[in-house]
Amino acid sequence: MRAISYRRYGGAEVLEYGELPEPKVGPDAVLVKVRAAAVNPVDWKCREGYLDGILEPVFPVVPGWDVSGVVVRPGPAVAEFSPGDEVLGYVREDFLSRGTFAEYVAAPLRTLARKPSGLSFEEAAGLPLVGLTAYQTLVKVLEVKPAETVLVHAAAGGVGSIAVQLARHLGARVIGTASEANHDFVRSLGGEPVTYGDGLAERVRALAPGGVDAVFDTIGGEALRASTNVLAPEGRMASIADGDVVDYGGRYYFVRPDAADLTHLAGLADRGVISVHVSRTFPLARAADAHRLSEEGRTRGKIVVTVE
Repeated sequence: MRAISYRRYGGAEVLEYGELPEPKVGPDAVLVKVRAAAVNPVDWKCREGYLDGILEPVFPVVPGWDVSGVVVRPGPAVAEFSPGDEVLGYVREDFLSRGTFAEYVAAPLRTLARKPSGLSFEEAAGLPLVGLTAYQTLVKVLEVKPAETVLVHAAAGGVGSIAVQLARHLGARVIGTASEANHDFVRSLGGEPVTYGDGLAERVRALAPGGVDAVFDTIGGEALRASTNVLAPEGRMASIADGDVVDYGGRYYFVRPDAADLTHLAGLADRGVISVHVSRTFPLARAADAHRLSEEGRTRGKIVVTVE
């Protein structure tokens, strides 16, 4: 099969486009013909070696965890899917090797859900990681309730844009940090935009004088420190970007594959409760360019790689 892979850690230049063996399909896995795979910051962070302490690489590594496609062959223990079923998945294993930037991926059953017919393959590929991250953080970690006020950092990005929509669906008021160019986009999602940078705490306090009930941090660093100054007395904070959040009494969270959660998100997308904004697509052979664009950190919504 044709695939993107890397044989050592490094910049986007280590990505190679060529032939690799088709993956073997275990008893509890499904062989998926990939139609689209989304790019996430964690992809290039893995490629650079930043996650080497928790994820062992088995070179050559095919990058990518998000996928949408069509079932080719279910494993012998799988009764949930049949050939021809359209699926989406967050195909993360506990090592780096068999990713989604390829013509085929062997996806464990726990990583998959059925693709809603109303979503394109590109939109479906952009949902799993960001959707699960937003859902699990808002619902299971922060336990956001109706009428609460939530501050979402990088509200125009992949995770942030879904988090804004989900928090609104949960009945919360949402304040979202974003650049001036993305304020209208944040408003279209149901959030109240504020600008990054110096004076952030004062701008948030102007909108929520009593403080916010929950902070969803996707940036870390100064944004995380500023967030401590806008929390209500009983406010909660979670970060997916900075482990220092625990020093402020918050929780660091790393998303996990969950077929039930993903099925729920797919249903919300099918009903139009949440939508995935695809900002740019690249063919598989140009996956390195997709990585480079992601590394710039200014993407609105999702970058997606398509497989013919």
